[in-house]
Amino acid sequence: MKYALVRLLPDVPPGGVCAGIDWADADHAVCVVDMAGRVRDRFAAAHDRAGIAGLIARLRKNQAGEVAIERGDGVLVGALLQAGLTVVVIGSRQVKNLRSRYGSSGAKDDRFDSYVLADTLRTDRARLRPLVPDAPVTTALRAAVRARKDLVAHRVAACNQLRAHLAVAFPGAIGLFHQLDSPLSLAFLAAFPSRRAAAALDEQAIAAWLATVPRRGKAAPAAVLAARLAAAAPGCGDDAAQAAVTTQLAGAVADLAARTGALDGQIAAQLAAHPDAHIFTSLPRAGTLRAARLLAEIGDCRARYPDPWSLAGIAGVAPVTRRSGSYLGHEFRWNVNRQLRDAVCDFAADSRNASCWAAGIYAAARNRGKDHPHAVRITARAWTYVIWRCWQDRTAYDPAKHRAFQDTLTRQDATTPDSAGKA
Repeated sequence: MKYALVRLLPDVPPGGVCAGIDWADADHAVCVVDMAGRVRDRFAAAHDRAGIAGLIARLRKNQAGEVAIERGDGVLVGALLQAGLTVVVIGSRQVKNLRSRYGSSGAKDDRFDSYVLADTLRTDRARLRPLVPDAPVTTALRAAVRARKDLVAHRVAACNQLRAHLAVAFPGAIGLFHQLDSPLSLAFLAAFPSRRAAAALDEQAIAAWLATVPRRGKAAPAAVLAARLAAAAPGCGDDAAQAAVTTQLAGAVADLAARTGALDGQIAAQLAAHPDAHIFTSLPRAGTLRAARLLAEIGDCRARYPDPWSLAGIAGVAPVTRRSGSYLGHEFRWNVNRQLRDAVCDFAADSRNASCWAAGIYAAARNRGKDHPHAVRITARAWTYVIWRCWQDRTAYDPAKHRAFQDTLTRQDATTPDSAGKA
């Protein structure tokens, strides 16, 4: 199996110095150390145009060409990369553990953290990797899919708030249609926001109203809807006041749904224009939104994941091995890219409905006593090897080739002496 080339740091940094930046919303603490670990410069810079420009100018004055920082995105990181500086990301959890190198008090100080970052960049160069940013089309797609995820979360929260309100004010509207946040249900609440407004609705009136509403899907017959309204609990509270609240909450849900739909169109257009779109849209049950999430979270920098195990680890679908003496255990991996894990697991969970291979892996995991989330992660881990190979080769997923490859592996296992003995 061929692996991607990994970009490494040189043995000696440019200028013979390393810099560390402890970033913040208002200002940034900066420290520059030489190769002996002595502090050459230490200063603070405001988080504005002049402050960032002054920070970069002072780093150049100190001949610093490499900077360690706790995050890999944002305005400051973008400015550092644009200025031609090498950025190395050392996560906040790592920095927290690295503080114990220099003291046992556990004190937290921004100036000290900037020194820890700079000195770690000096001493641990062999295991650190420079940040290689994704292409602008990928970062734009990532911003869009994450914004959509936030909008969906807001819509769900608003819908739950609407449901809780209707449970008291107008219970009949909750189970009237298949989904409370469907266009048809929201149109009904806009036309009949209270018990009094819907009191006169009979089968003929509901049928007449349905004829005026452009709706998606197939609504229940008017007779069924009328029977549901008549059988519902009566509700309580001031009808006029409750109707005003219903109108506002339903409007908020409708607005969020409309904005989510508009963002869906933008994501589809961005995905269609991306050079890696064919890789992820070819995956089973990926569709447009899942493919966009996978592409956005994995990115387009092949050196970021030089082998499939690194992708599985960062995605949080491979367990952490703990070995001490005679103890050997595998535990849940916590320090991961949660956005990537959510995207990979969401795809893997639904892929078993279209892929017999994925369904077999999931079923085998359940038969071993694994619960659903664990079985999904096992399935996702298997998919990461397939996705990584397609991603590295820039080729679409081919189920026929995948099936033939699995058959070859099965035949090889059956002919090996160990497999024959076990059988």
